[in-house]
Amino acid sequence: MTALLYRGQSYKAQAPSPKACVQLTYRREHYNTCRAEVAQNPHPGLTYRGVSYTK
Repeated sequence: MTALLYRGQSYKAQAPSPKACVQLTYRREHYNTCRAEVAQNPHPGLTYRGVSYTK
């Protein structure tokens, strides 16, 4: 853990709390907020206005 210092007082950074996975829908496309599921496909195919792009 990193020790923080603010105005002479030291603080310890808290561990991030786990977030629940949320399924989002935008223009009939489904997106998931879980990073573990996103990490499975590091190079997704992207489509913008009918044109496909790869990263």
